[in-house]
Amino acid sequence: MSTIAQSRHFAYRSLLTLWRQPWWIAVTLVQPIVWLVLFGALFKSVTRIPGFAGDDFIQYIAPGVIVMTAFFSAGWAGMGLLNDMQEGVVDRFLVTPATRTAQLLGRMVQGAVSVVVQALIIVVLALLMGASFPGGPLGILVLLLVSILIATAVAALSFALALVSGKEETVIAVMNFFMLPLTFLSTAFQQRQLMPDWMQTVVQFNPLNWAIDAARSVTLDVPVDLTDAGGADWGDIGLRVLWLVVLVVLCLRVTNRAFAAYQRRV
Repeated sequence: MSTIAQSRHFAYRSLLTLWRQPWWIAVTLVQPIVWLVLFGALFKSVTRIPGFAGDDFIQYIAPGVIVMTAFFSAGWAGMGLLNDMQEGVVDRFLVTPATRTAQLLGRMVQGAVSVVVQALIIVVLALLMGASFPGGPLGILVLLLVSILIATAVAALSFALALVSGKEETVIAVMNFFMLPLTFLSTAFQQRQLMPDWMQTVVQFNPLNWAIDAARSVTLDVPVDLTDAGGADWGDIGLRVLWLVVLVVLCLRVTNRAFAAYQRRV
């Protein structure tokens, strides 16, 4: 059986697990709804700050909230793998002809499906709150793409951490240590031109912000830098997507090596 066929099998298994626990998607939507509804209401006056481009804060943060939902959900992907490790499921699969790559890809398909469902729910909620997406269906598709890419990269690192540490506490602590700072060192809630100079520099190297910039640019049909004139710059968007693809490949290589190290220990 080819790796692709094996991946389909593991994806089907993972999707069955998701189907039997749909509440997981509802639980992971609580935080983004808080961001969108409460943050949107609490900080709507931010648009009055001199230099802020635009007059609708919900419109501004909606794409960022969607990407952040994928980002945070993927951070806990390693917990499911840890559960299978503790129950011996992973060890049993390792004695079959199934490849490590197929096992990982199957789990990531489940993550991608979760991202799409969550993103579409938040899009509908944002529309109900008065936001709009001038980029149209193409913009939504690119938004889903960058959300899946950043989620895949983070999930791969979460898997690697689970395989190396074997402890839930370690996965939780390390992922929180990185995810929260990366969130606030992005343009999710504030425009770049209103940040301190040092933050503006850091933001350029933040992978989460690559996804947020691309998502906001293509869905709102504006440049990455909202102070610029004109519509979305597809060259900038394509470059950020390329960076995310490279990041995914690197993270998958790290995870595959961590899986190989785990296999040698069992």
